[in-house]
Amino acid sequence: MAKRTAWLTRLNADPRPWLLDESTPAVRAAALVRLEGRSLSDPEVVEARNLAMRTDPIKSILKAQNPAGWWVKPGPGYAPKYSGTVWNFMFLEQLGADSANKQVQAAADYVLSATPTAVGGLGCSGSHIERPPPPSSVLHCLNGNLLRTLIRFGYYDDPRVKAAVEWEARAITGEGMERWYKSRTSGPGFECGVNDGRPCAWGAVKAMLGLAAIPPRRRTALVRKAIEVGTEFLLSRDPSVADYPMPEGDTEPSPLWFKLGFPSGYPADVLQVLEVLSELGRARDPRLEPAHSWLLSQQDEQGRWSNRYAYNRKTTVTIEKQGQPSKWVTLRAYTVLAAAG
Repeated sequence: MAKRTAWLTRLNADPRPWLLDESTPAVRAAALVRLEGRSLSDPEVVEARNLAMRTDPIKSILKAQNPAGWWVKPGPGYAPKYSGTVWNFMFLEQLGADSANKQVQAAADYVLSATPTAVGGLGCSGSHIERPPPPSSVLHCLNGNLLRTLIRFGYYDDPRVKAAVEWEARAITGEGMERWYKSRTSGPGFECGVNDGRPCAWGAVKAMLGLAAIPPRRRTALVRKAIEVGTEFLLSRDPSVADYPMPEGDTEPSPLWFKLGFPSGYPADVLQVLEVLSELGRARDPRLEPAHSWLLSQQDEQGRWSNRYAYNRKTTVTIEKQGQPSKWVTLRAYTVLAAAG
């Protein structure tokens, strides 16, 4: 045990008692699983998850849901950011909502009826009209985010999820893709019209998070190849610098890379790069050492990390306060650092 926790000496203090506090049951449930290795059937985990479903922010998110499964308005649910259907659905998963809950299932069913496109990927649209989004609306970021949510909620075997996985893997590798859309996903290797046709690292992070959610033994050869491409792309730059390809005219990476936050929506941050690479078995890759050092430099005197991108006034309910010490961001950082040892 001493060797396993030796890395804790690099923290200014041990945040575990704070993360396991009963005042925030959703965080406590996640911390019991991630920090102590408890199973979802562990009585303390079950108790914390049940309480989390009856406590804000999950409680208020579910209260705002229409009985049909959508939020704010019907349709594919991309707008308004970040209180529309797809965002609340993704945030529920990030908060550890129970997939057996009827409202969560209604949300999943609605997303699976409203976002699939003719090409297989899950599309983005702010329309209130309940019709499939156009094929040109599929983006790596949203498709990856929704894949992760749906798979972690138990929908991997749904044919629409399988089709979106297939689209993602082929869009990354370029294999079997018959058409690209310059305004959106404009080519293989994460090329994106939003990024002026250059590979988009935010899209790569979200796509890899989606594919990482697939149990390893269930990944096809094509998915494994896509993961290899994505992993090497993310490792091709120092995440602590985040100088991935940028739109024409930009000379500095987006400052959002360095604003660690929760929940996670459209942008990615340095910590999320470390998270997905950890999930894919690359936590101890030596190329990540500068990013781990940068992450450690962001902690406060009590071994906590602040939420510098909390989506305040944008989400259905305030999840955490902007700029304040964050249990969710601290749990994210702790998990990554523990994996890297």
